[in-house]
Amino acid sequence: MKRLVIFDLDGTLLNTIDDLAVAVNYALAQCGYPQHEVSRYPMFVGNGIGKLLERALPEQVRSEAEVMRMREIFMPYYDAHNAVHTRPYEGIVALLETLQSRGVMMAVASNKYHSATQQLIAHYFPTIRFVAVLGQREGVPVKPHPAIVNDILSTAGVTPDEVLYVGDSGVDMLTAAAAGVTSVGVTWGFRSETELVDSGAVYTINRADQLLNLIR
Repeated sequence: MKRLVIFDLDGTLLNTIDDLAVAVNYALAQCGYPQHEVSRYPMFVGNGIGKLLERALPEQVRSEAEVMRMREIFMPYYDAHNAVHTRPYEGIVALLETLQSRGVMMAVASNKYHSATQQLIAHYFPTIRFVAVLGQREGVPVKPHPAIVNDILSTAGVTPDEVLYVGDSGVDMLTAAAAGVTSVGVTWGFRSETELVDSGAVYTINRADQLLNLIR
């Protein structure tokens, strides 16, 4: 039986794409750049805020300085508006409550910046006790580097064979493989099942409650 389930956040626990798109489009407009349709954003996310903003910028102006200028506008706006359209995916709250009632530890490992990750988890899942909620932190490599998972394993006191890692993207599947934990790809998120399989997903699930069969 698995003792710990680590969840990605965006596209796995929460559908955050509309609020992310609105905030990035706001930053683009403030900087004088064209905005994108929301449908473009699922392919922009997954590698942290820096990459999200870089991908949203016109190719000819992508630079570290311009990403930082966008970031200074994006972050305060997103912090103030990140729960307008965002919602848990169907069945997620019930899944987390069931895992908690069965004594299964849970954690969150996200490439979203750390403060927003903690803010969203506290807002949408106030009754769930996570052993760790980690986002992108200064000095810690982003996923697919396994550092964030290794930190969680150390906090939880478990070995890799006791862990499921649940995510919606190829980045997540590669993270799980790098950390030596079992990967579970979810098909309701931002990326395709083909991407999950091609990136090495050990399992794929179409509904949240299907995860319970993999715990045993």
